[in-house]
Amino acid sequence: MNTTTLRARAESPASMSVFERYLTVWVFLCIVVGIVLGQLLPGPVQAIGRMEVAKVNLPVGLLIWVMIIPMLLKVDFGALSQVRQHWRGIGVTLFVNWAVKPFSMALLGWIFIRHVFAPYLPEGQADSYIAGLILLAAAPCTAMVFVWSRLTNGHPLFTLSQVALNDTIMVFAFAPIVALLLGLSSIVVPWDTLITSVVLYIVIPVVIAQLWRTALLAKGQAAFDAMLARIGPWSITALLATLVLLFGFQGEAILKQPLVIAMLAVPILIQVLFNSGLAYWLNRRLGESHSVACPSALIGASNFFELAVAAAISLFGFESGAALATVVGVLIEVPVMLLVVRWVNQSKGWYEAGAEA
Repeated sequence: MNTTTLRARAESPASMSVFERYLTVWVFLCIVVGIVLGQLLPGPVQAIGRMEVAKVNLPVGLLIWVMIIPMLLKVDFGALSQVRQHWRGIGVTLFVNWAVKPFSMALLGWIFIRHVFAPYLPEGQADSYIAGLILLAAAPCTAMVFVWSRLTNGHPLFTLSQVALNDTIMVFAFAPIVALLLGLSSIVVPWDTLITSVVLYIVIPVVIAQLWRTALLAKGQAAFDAMLARIGPWSITALLATLVLLFGFQGEAILKQPLVIAMLAVPILIQVLFNSGLAYWLNRRLGESHSVACPSALIGASNFFELAVAAAISLFGFESGAALATVVGVLIEVPVMLLVVRWVNQSKGWYEAGAEA
């Protein structure tokens, strides 16, 4: 995707698809449908859960590839050459995404899950909930950050370069960071299971997406854009199908303690607001332009929740608190990110006055 195309897209009106704009509504519907199916048809739901090879659920593995590959198709690793042009903004992005975000989430999980909400949560699930929160925080946003960036008139080349760099780092850093934080939280996960998840849900989809991307671009930009438009709904549709299955397993626990979702949302919400605010402020202090600060703040606030859901199911199973915690991230993603978008847009005057000073 060339510079001219990117600038043209950045100047065009920002929009979200119906699926993206009403993602919270679809997730709520999936909760209802999943719980009803789990109660009415427990046999078929359990049968799907038993379709495993080497601890990988085959239907879910297929759905997750359908979720992730269209997202990764948008990532141009050639944009890494643009990183040096906005090194301060990139530095803030990397600092918040990899040095602050996972660790702050682990701390918030410890505060709220082990202490504040501990008396109200299901017994024995604290470790699993914290693991899900850590998985969510260790996966920075990929495709949706393009939407958030356009809604703030973010710099298109900076947005593309920071996504490409984050995805490159994620291939190598996701497993070690998750293993470290789970270990610090006294949660043991076999390294072979964690590495298998990284290979299945990061490395292989990245390779497939980049080969497909190269083949499409060889036919011209129009062919690439047409394919993106055609497969656009695949990711959300596959995600929603996965959530129906997940809530089919989680239904009993949710019916017994429906406030669990609200309690899990608290540390996620605090983390989103904290990380976006920190990145925005740091860019202002360093004198970066508003068009760079916005995508820098937004990528640190949102998550690659498709990967987090996949890893949680693979590592801990459908019925785990970890899987439920990652789904709560999906549930609040769109409304909270639209709130952050509105905030950075409305504060542009304040930001530019400080950046110039």
